[in-house]
Amino acid sequence: MRKIVTLLLCLLLFAGPAGAVEVLVDGVPLESDVDPVVVNSTTYVPLRSAAEALREDAQVTWEGQAVVRASGLELTAVPGALYLEANGRALYIAGGVRTASGRVLVPVRVLAKAMDARVDWDGRTGTVLLTSGTGAIEDASLYYKEDEVYWLSRIISAESRGEPLLGKIAVGNVVLNRVAHGDFSATIYGVIFDDRWGGQFEPVSNGTIYQTPTAESVLAARLVLDGADAAGDSLYFLAPALTSNHWIMENRTFVLRIGAHWFYR
Repeated sequence: MRKIVTLLLCLLLFAGPAGAVEVLVDGVPLESDVDPVVVNSTTYVPLRSAAEALREDAQVTWEGQAVVRASGLELTAVPGALYLEANGRALYIAGGVRTASGRVLVPVRVLAKAMDARVDWDGRTGTVLLTSGTGAIEDASLYYKEDEVYWLSRIISAESRGEPLLGKIAVGNVVLNRVAHGDFSATIYGVIFDDRWGGQFEPVSNGTIYQTPTAESVLAARLVLDGADAAGDSLYFLAPALTSNHWIMENRTFVLRIGAHWFYR
């Protein structure tokens, strides 16, 4: 019995500090009726209080989703979504937008990117330091290249209809990983239309690459272009149940599986 009591006390002592963290915004403690919290090594902050602390002119409303408006900034966050949008940019949140006591919480680093702020960690005091910047992320119209969204969204849509958003992101990751890899073309278009070994992607040969992409595939393309990562360093993927060619499985290193697709490097 004594061992059980000791174990429970240890668990309680560990659980408290592990979930709590202090956040300073421009050197001032963040004030909110909901405390910042650490979830899976990610610090979440209440959106309203953090946005208002970073921007004096921030107006935060609930319109079926959390909306932050300030000069040069419009930000939206939907509880449970794997991203938030800021000035048309799609910013990935692996653990999703969270809620606590009626408040919307988002990762501090994602909010900092959306509001062009800086995040530092003071390991000595266990404090997150949030420093304001220009107050708004660069607009999507200036950041995304139209041709990259066009082709990336089409290959994602053609290859992963029926797959979850995470699976669509992973397909996009493979394309961008190839762009960055010396064995492939240095452009998204070049990777997609690489005709070596009879072509790299079946949608190019069967023509489905030219079909209008789904809205979620366009979203996935934007997320990937803004840094979303679901596939690590994967360079290949396939759906084993839908193909008889298992060369990738026999010759490459398995990374992970999402939906029907298996990913390899």
